[in-house]
Amino acid sequence: MLINFLVFSSIKELTKVGHILNLQPATRSLKPNHNVKRIFFLPALMALTITGCSNYPRTLNFPFDNGGRGLNSRSSELNPYIAGNFITFTSDRNGSQDIYLFDARNRRLIDLPGLNAFDEIATNPTISEDGRYLVFMVVKQGQSGLYLYDRTTQQKRVLIPQNNREIRNPMISSNGERIVFETANNGQWDIVVTDIRGNPINN
Repeated sequence: MLINFLVFSSIKELTKVGHILNLQPATRSLKPNHNVKRIFFLPALMALTITGCSNYPRTLNFPFDNGGRGLNSRSSELNPYIAGNFITFTSDRNGSQDIYLFDARNRRLIDLPGLNAFDEIATNPTISEDGRYLVFMVVKQGQSGLYLYDRTTQQKRVLIPQNNREIRNPMISSNGERIVFETANNGQWDIVVTDIRGNPINN
């Protein structure tokens, strides 16, 4: 499956796309002449936006590799997330849903020793801008947990263990110091912020 990237030279170009696609704005001006930028709900598009030099959006085509060593393969590539030159995503190209990391500058996959396991389903990976930390969810025996992988030490550790409380949509800050995710709590979804060790931040 192909993953391509639209590149916009400015927020103005991104806004044009929002009008073309008839997307609903997240904020609206209360006064006709009030200078408020309209920000559109483009979660997938915004996650794949890179600043370019041209005046119009352009597509970055990455190589298709039958051997599974490129960004795209004959299998499904899901949950793409981009930070700096790094693109992380999930794919079942090796028979199980694993996490992959692609270096967009050098156009190659980066090995992640010790991250993936055959008895786990990894999903929703995010990465710090320097490429050191990956935060992702693992589903095992029907229960979800939150994990962190340190590329420097090649160690994977549990931030939130698997339990009956569902977790979804984890994110790591660009500097790798904060982690945020949603968790099911008493019939509703709450947002939790932790440090890099998984300790909740209450202020």
